[in-house]
Amino acid sequence: MITYDDFHKVEMHVGTIIAADDFPEARKPAFKLTIDFGEQIGIKRSSAQITVLYTKENLVGRQIIAVTNFPKKQIGKFFSEVLVLGSVDTEGVVTLLQPAGKVENGLRIS
Repeated sequence: MITYDDFHKVEMHVGTIIAADDFPEARKPAFKLTIDFGEQIGIKRSSAQITVLYTKENLVGRQIIAVTNFPKKQIGKFFSEVLVLGSVDTEGVVTLLQPAGKVENGLRIS
């Protein structure tokens, strides 16, 4: 079990995807995402294995939820700065977590 204090250490924020690019160097099919988290956090990048349900075109403009306080993770020559959150089914297909309606970029999830 974790405590509320443990949970509170995980910083999850809403951001809007402003660019999605192919990531052919990744071991599993993935996109390189550029995400706007608003003034306080800024623009961050992430790698996401979400190519089954999403295209680059339908990702741009979509709001997502991500963990923003992990250290950078190097994936090949790319540095992933945030962890985009999603639910994963039994076949490994990811469905992105997102707000039910448009909200301000950078809002914290609690």
